[in-house]
Amino acid sequence: MNFLFACGGTAGHINPAIAVAGRLRELLPESKCLFVGAKGRMEEDLVPRAGYEIRLVDITNLQRKMNLEGIKHNLITAKNVFVSLYEAKKIIKDFKPDVVIGTGGYVCFPVLRAAQRMKIPTVLHESNAVPGLTTKMLSDQVDGMMVGFEESVGCYKHPEKVTVTGTPVRGDFRAYSKQTAKTELGIPQDKPLVVSVWGSLGAQRMNEIMADFIGTMPEDNDLCLIHSAGTERYEEMLTRLRAICPGGYTQKGCDVRPYIYDMSRVMAAADLVLCRAGASTLSELAMLGKPAVLVPSPNVTGNHQEKNARVLERAGGAVVLTEPGLTSEHMERTVLSLIRDQKRLAEMEACMKEYAVADATERITDVVLSLTAK
Repeated sequence: MNFLFACGGTAGHINPAIAVAGRLRELLPESKCLFVGAKGRMEEDLVPRAGYEIRLVDITNLQRKMNLEGIKHNLITAKNVFVSLYEAKKIIKDFKPDVVIGTGGYVCFPVLRAAQRMKIPTVLHESNAVPGLTTKMLSDQVDGMMVGFEESVGCYKHPEKVTVTGTPVRGDFRAYSKQTAKTELGIPQDKPLVVSVWGSLGAQRMNEIMADFIGTMPEDNDLCLIHSAGTERYEEMLTRLRAICPGGYTQKGCDVRPYIYDMSRVMAAADLVLCRAGASTLSELAMLGKPAVLVPSPNVTGNHQEKNARVLERAGGAVVLTEPGLTSEHMERTVLSLIRDQKRLAEMEACMKEYAVADATERITDVVLSLTAK
């Protein structure tokens, strides 16, 4: 069987697709999986790293700002939609998929729409609590609509046709124990590790806060920190750190990276995670039972990240801070109060594990395979 995946834009859309592809490979070793992504986006790097072939199409997003720049951008997008539909149709014709699976990102629109016109079964998974524009445009037409949150079912015109699956977590996230992961990373077992990650591309404001946080850390501090600055913000972060830490931030037990490629190992080693509230990230945290400080992105449709974050906050697994008005001092106080309270961390860990949907990948795989059976 052949399975075609459409996903992209951020790791939160790409990693669930990789998880499902991995499960399909386990069940059907002779099957083939092909990915389709947008040119110049993160999937161009992450998908080949996971061992899958990817084809790229010309597609861009829609701007909601109706100024001159936004209008020009949307005219280009309109042209790209027609081009990408043609490109997607050619890919589908060559690959001959049995099912086309979309897991988020605007590249899903041309790929799933082309598949629908060619009478090929399509399924779509929306991991966020609030559906994005692409999901809204496709949800009534796909053969299977799946969501990560029970609370989001009511957002769809036909809730009776929506299946709650949770959001998949890649199998390698279960590969490490905390002890093994810390050993491989060279971190003492008795020293807390804080992992700070704010999106695959980076977030300027959160990098500034974390740089100031690192600047105040003493060299003999009682924690280690791994910070992902993002692929587009890494050099900017290093420049700020050189000014703040002339003696070098590595002397403080800090590791600053453009992107955490060994995320499963780093997350397994973590005692506390500081991050955004994308649904895929939250599913990984829950699966691993990692206490978290969540700072939802203020620049997302429908403020869906805060809605995602509040679910885990109510469950007791996370502390939610909002970015407007957030300072490095506030972040430092929050982090240190949690790291020094082992009882609370243990309670948060238990709450996270209680929230996890352990079989999300299997649920989505069952929906996909049910379409092939038909």
